[in-house]
Amino acid sequence: MPALLRLDGVHAGYGDLTAVRDVTLAVEAGEIVALVGSNGAGKTTTLRAISGLVPLRRGAVALEGRSIGGLGSAAIAAAGIAHVPEGRQLFPTMTVLENLELGARTPESRARRAETLGRVYELFPRLAERRDQAAGTLSGGEQQMAAIGRALMARPRLLMLDEPSLGLAPVVVASIFADLAAINRAGVTVLLVEQNVLRALRLSHRAYVLENGGITLAGASADLLADERVRRAYLGR
Repeated sequence: MPALLRLDGVHAGYGDLTAVRDVTLAVEAGEIVALVGSNGAGKTTTLRAISGLVPLRRGAVALEGRSIGGLGSAAIAAAGIAHVPEGRQLFPTMTVLENLELGARTPESRARRAETLGRVYELFPRLAERRDQAAGTLSGGEQQMAAIGRALMARPRLLMLDEPSLGLAPVVVASIFADLAAINRAGVTVLLVEQNVLRALRLSHRAYVLENGGITLAGASADLLADERVRRAYLGR
């Protein structure tokens, strides 16, 4: 069986800048895989290349063995990849419910919208309480819940998240990461980009370290937590 997601020798960037070079990684069905590294390492660009928001300059991206490199972002989303971007990017004047409903764009997800919405509200009861409230008036943590909920409305096979802890208080971050673990237990595969390396490695099964646009380390998250190079560079130990 091919990996759910596989990148082989991916190069991508913006204008004259190549932000990621020769990135090769795999995400197996049922896993949580973390992509960690410092600011500017190329983590966001990697997710955007997978989603079709940044064109590939070289290399291949495949979903269950089927090439999706070169497809538009809408087609990639329809294939089963949902992307929660950095900064949430909700529509602030629309209600929570309206933002959530925007996530159900494929025929299948629209047909099962009520069922999926019930599951999102079960996972995030706060969103049910605030369903008629403008998304822009939510707290940062509530906005992150709404962004994740919107992605789940697409009923994805792969959920990609870019810096979900950004700007949130530690107690809220702990709650969001517990929610991600629950989402994964429910059968959704997760690819997580996260600057909080300790939390990312504690949550994930496997991880890749990205530095200066390239993969420098990879392995089981527990092994990387114990790796002296990771501890020195990212954990301050």
